[in-house]
This record gives sequence, C-alpha cells and structure tokens, in this order.
Amino acid sequence: MGWDALGQWGANAERIERLAGGSSNDVWSVRIDGQLAVARLGMRSDADLAWESGLLQHLDRSGMTVPVPIPTMDGRLFVDGLVVMQYMAGGPPETEADWRRVADTLRQLHDLTQDWPQRPGWRSSTDLLHADTGTRIDLTAMPGEAVARCRAAWARLAGRQSCVVHGNPTNPSNIRMTADAIALIDWDEAHVDVPELDLALPYNAAGFDDAAHDIAAQASAAWEAAVCWKDDHSVERLAEVRAI
Repeated sequence: MGWDALGQWGANAERIERLAGGSSNDVWSVRIDGQLAVARLGMRSDADLAWESGLLQHLDRSGMTVPVPIPTMDGRLFVDGLVVMQYMAGGPPETEADWRRVADTLRQLHDLTQDWPQRPGWRSSTDLLHADTGTRIDLTAMPGEAVARCRAAWARLAGRQSCVVHGNPTNPSNIRMTADAIALIDWDEAHVDVPELDLALPYNAAGFDDAAHDIAAQASAAWEAAVCWKDDHSVERLAEVRAI
C-alpha cells in the first residue's frame, strides 16, 4: 500500500516535506486534521512496530516526552509499515549542561523499562557474546579479529541489569530540547540491553568515573561498529575498540 496508507489517518491527511530519516525509512512531515506530525514508512514487521508503539505509549503515560503514535481513524497505530507520530519541537543539545540533561532523560528511560521484553528479532550486546546475528547485526560479515574485539568490549557488561536503551542518543539530531523538556526521537535502534550503551555521551555527561566511562565507551563503539558494518562510520568506530 505504501504512502496510500496515509489516507487511513483521514481524507485530508497529506505529506508536506521529506525529512532526514536514515537509510531504513522514508520519513516525511505530514498534516493530520490540520496538525503537523511526522510519518515514517519502513519495512519493520507488525510485531516490531507493536513493540515500539507500546513502549512509546508507556513512556508517555509515565511522563516522558516522546513521539507518541497517532492512531488511524479506526484506532490502529500502524498500517503496512506506516506510522504517524506526534511532532516534537526543539533543537539539539549543544553545551555540557545540555548533555547532562540528556543523561538524566536517558536514565529516566532506563528506570522505567526494567525487565521490558526484548524487541522482536533483536539481541543484546551480551547475547552477542554467543550469538552471531540479531536484526541488523551479522557478526559473520565482520573480520574475526574485529568480532573478537567487539565481544571483549561487551563481555565487560555481563551480569548487569537490562532495560530499554534508545540505541543512538549521541546523534544530536535524535534529541529535541526545549527549556521545559527533552524529547528522544527516532526509536529505530531501541532494544533491550545494558544502559551503558546509551551513556557514553559527550563531555562524559553521565558522570562516570574513568573505569566506568571506559567500559561504556568501548561497548558503545563496538555496538555501532557491528550494527552499521561496513560503512565508513562503522570502520571509524571499530578503530576505537581496543585490540586484544
């Protein structure tokens, strides 16, 4: 059905302008009942979209500022891979104080999602100590030496409490800040993992001591190397993971 599905949100629903949404989705600003919103069309399964929608509704009910899915005229939260979400106003973090606010928001996310079920098809970093694949990650496509380095970084996270992680909070375009609130957007990489993957932030905004910061930074670099392999960014991130 593609973008024709937008009509499920009303006869007057319309696309306005294409937005940056990464390689996995086609993202547009849209107008629904005269209100600005954001629509994302991708190839995610219904089970995956149900997980994401349920998570965002939970976070919204718990007081976080997130892009809650807007239901269709008949109450569905997605149709044939199309999701329409609330528009989030604001700008990216710029200062050390801004990033500290981001760290506080991420910790709120982590606290609210203890024991949350894993996103369908995904695996955590510590699952990948023994598994080779999970959604966008395929360790068999990486050189053996690179896999060993990534696993050595993730092994330092073993035994820690899991929760939902946003998955890509260091990208400033995934954050919308106002004076009153911080919104995390683009939940495509969210999954259940250890919170350290979210907290290797600029300025060490999470306030880690040296040892904890090293663990978080190495694990995060290894994750980005694996999930993006093999684009230029993944190669750069792998270079940050220490040899063993």
